[in-house]
Amino acid sequence: MAEVLVYVDHVDGAVRKPTLELLTLARRIGEPVAVALGSGAEATAPALAEHGAVKVLTHDAAEYADYLVVPKVDALQAAYEAVSPAAVLVPSSAEGKEIAARLAVRIGSGIITDATDLEADDEGPVATQSAFAASFTTKSRVAKGTPVITVKPNSAPVEAAPAAGAVEALAVSFSEKATGTKVTARTPRESTGRPELTEAAIVVSGGRGVNGAENFSIIENLADSLGAAVGASRAAVDAGWYPHTNQVGQTGKSVSPQLYIASGISGAIQHRAGMQTSKTIVAINKDAEAPIFDLVDYGVVGDLFEVVPQLTEEIKTRKG
Repeated sequence: MAEVLVYVDHVDGAVRKPTLELLTLARRIGEPVAVALGSGAEATAPALAEHGAVKVLTHDAAEYADYLVVPKVDALQAAYEAVSPAAVLVPSSAEGKEIAARLAVRIGSGIITDATDLEADDEGPVATQSAFAASFTTKSRVAKGTPVITVKPNSAPVEAAPAAGAVEALAVSFSEKATGTKVTARTPRESTGRPELTEAAIVVSGGRGVNGAENFSIIENLADSLGAAVGASRAAVDAGWYPHTNQVGQTGKSVSPQLYIASGISGAIQHRAGMQTSKTIVAINKDAEAPIFDLVDYGVVGDLFEVVPQLTEEIKTRKG
């Protein structure tokens, strides 16, 4: 069976959930070979092996932390040349898509971004994508070279499938461009204790109807009762009520959780583009004609300042 390269997103050896989802998809089209780079790379092996990686290629160097993107592209290209895979899978983060695009250019291959599913047929991997703000679902394949595919978080289940996970050192030679852009400083992001927005199984978002930064505590309380991430519409972010890092939409982050709750969000096309692939969508809005109701699974016409606190209390009561 052909091998499939999976780029590993990890933090000091702790593998992030989107990578484990990629391993599930990779097993549909071949044998997953994971590529782990940077500090803690070898420590990723047990988790990767538990989820189906037959081999883990590792390499650590200061360049991965000190410079932007290109050293990782150099390493992934080295892995590609060593393995000759049937496909290369990368998580659909901002960095992941840049790495994938640069790799595709280097190896002369086509690229598919933001896939939501992956299957195999006689001609190679077939990717499912949402197009035109999720108004259409498309299936496509790369026509030239080795497919390079980025996959949105929450697109596949995390499934245990124990494999050998043999660790092998990857030989990497960095190009001259690898040190072209240096990281000069880092500021740790303050932890809220909530899940990462793009990886969360549940997202609760607030919009213009929240009517002020001081009222976002209502949204946060509901999110915390569900163990959810907090999102915001562009209107709320532009008004300075919530950080841009939490913006969901065309100019923010794309999310695809199991449950998305939109409170006080009208449903402009820009917002819908970032959340329309959510598995179940619930909207709370006092305007019965709001566009958001056109795509929801469940809609509540009512004042969020009355509905959301009641919902939060009911959840807390049921959880005991």
